[in-house]
Amino acid sequence: MGLFASGFAAAQTAQRPPVGGFGQLPDAMIFYVAHGSSGSCGPGCSEWIAAEGVIQWDTHKRLIAILDRQAGRKLPVVIHAWGESNLNVATSLGRILRDRGFDTTAGSTKVETCKGKTEAECFALKRPGGPLDAKVDVLDARCETACVLMLAGGVHRSLPAGTQMVLSGMSIRNRLAPNVSDERREGLTARFGELFRIYLREMGVEPGLLDIVDRNAESGRTTDLPASEWSRLRIVTVTSL
Repeated sequence: MGLFASGFAAAQTAQRPPVGGFGQLPDAMIFYVAHGSSGSCGPGCSEWIAAEGVIQWDTHKRLIAILDRQAGRKLPVVIHAWGESNLNVATSLGRILRDRGFDTTAGSTKVETCKGKTEAECFALKRPGGPLDAKVDVLDARCETACVLMLAGGVHRSLPAGTQMVLSGMSIRNRLAPNVSDERREGLTARFGELFRIYLREMGVEPGLLDIVDRNAESGRTTDLPASEWSRLRIVTVTSL
């Protein structure tokens, strides 16, 4: 049982294969190390951890696995989340990143060896975890509700100039038992909302961010949050890359 937020659909010709295991869904978020020229992922940064896909119920396991393999290195995590993501898990990813002292930003990672390959072939290259030659594409950087909650866990948080931050509403889902009564749905929404506010306060982000999300849940609308609000709400600690 958890809160989910809808997100944009990745511009892909087909879904990626499931990561593996019973109950896995296509497009689940994966993590891999990428590297490029100096400055590829920010000032003086040439290597990063790419996080891409839909935040699913078990995504935290893959994040822990990739961080465990870094032998103490604190590579920035570049988030590219899409689709209907689990917000409960997004906050757990943020807590893991904060506990381990990692920085966060957003952008899509373009792997050089994926050029001319199918989505399935590209996925097979990324799945082992890298490192892979790549670059961060900041021209189409987008950070939606799940991305924002994961981003909040970074010790230092930044977004490329021109990033589109879009906040949607959130709704209760149960992947094993989809029929949830209205009364239980209302109670769970309130409870999860309070837990998210506690999380944001602990991460140093203004919990008023959730007021926007709550209004969007009621109206069915989305909000494009301008860069001036990123700093006011303390979503970022550095304005842009």
